[in-house]
Amino acid sequence: MKTSLQRIERVDALEGLSRLADESVDLAITSPPYNIGKSYERRLPLDEYLDWCARWMTEVHRVVKPDGAFWLNLGYLEVPGRGRAVPIPYLLWNRSPFYLLQEIVWHYGAGVTSKAAFCPRNEKWLWFVKNPRAYRFELDAVRDPAVKYPNQTKNGKRRCNPLGKNPGDVWIIPKVTSGRNRSSKERADHPAQFPLAVIRRIVDACSAPGELILDPFAGSGSTLVAARLAGRRALGFELKSDYCAIAEERLAAAAPPSRPMGAGEIIMRRNA
Repeated sequence: MKTSLQRIERVDALEGLSRLADESVDLAITSPPYNIGKSYERRLPLDEYLDWCARWMTEVHRVVKPDGAFWLNLGYLEVPGRGRAVPIPYLLWNRSPFYLLQEIVWHYGAGVTSKAAFCPRNEKWLWFVKNPRAYRFELDAVRDPAVKYPNQTKNGKRRCNPLGKNPGDVWIIPKVTSGRNRSSKERADHPAQFPLAVIRRIVDACSAPGELILDPFAGSGSTLVAARLAGRRALGFELKSDYCAIAEERLAAAAPPSRPMGAGEIIMRRNA
């Protein structure tokens, strides 16, 4: 690994999590396999899949600090006899000790087409915290400058924050697309790559420079790259060697942060 402050390890998520000390991570961000038959996953019966998610989510809770947070993204799956496209976060929101603070809707525009229903154009993010009375939220770091009436006043005072508005709970951010003449500039060889803009907003809002970001299902390394660009330390776990290689290449190509990161070691459990 060439960038020691952002590291990816080829290891199963549960095994990797077991190596981390209690309350050693400031922010966890991840999107696990959706259990829909992608090339990188083994499809499980629904109950087994949800139980597996509950196990690793509970481990994430163990390693996150008391004032830390966990952001979870998942898509949709079919629940036989009950629903064709059920948002997976709705099946998992209460399967860990975390407190669910808010749901964010990521509206991405492009996607698959359909003639039998409305075309799906969003996924959910669940924002969990350990303590609903003590958590980090840096609103000024993520304000949206696209304000319709920036100079509007009331009683002689400007109504809008000069940095912009709260971006709200619906985030309109394009997907990372593929295909001839339409591939995104940041596209890597991964079938489910996140746009850096989504992860960067989470990192900026819910962590501070030098803090440790964890992604137990790192994939192509978008969380690690976003952490590097934001001046955070990061650790990712990923089973597939080719995805680990992609993540390392992306990290090596990422511009260094504009200000130095705080030093600090990733704290491992003594019996790991």
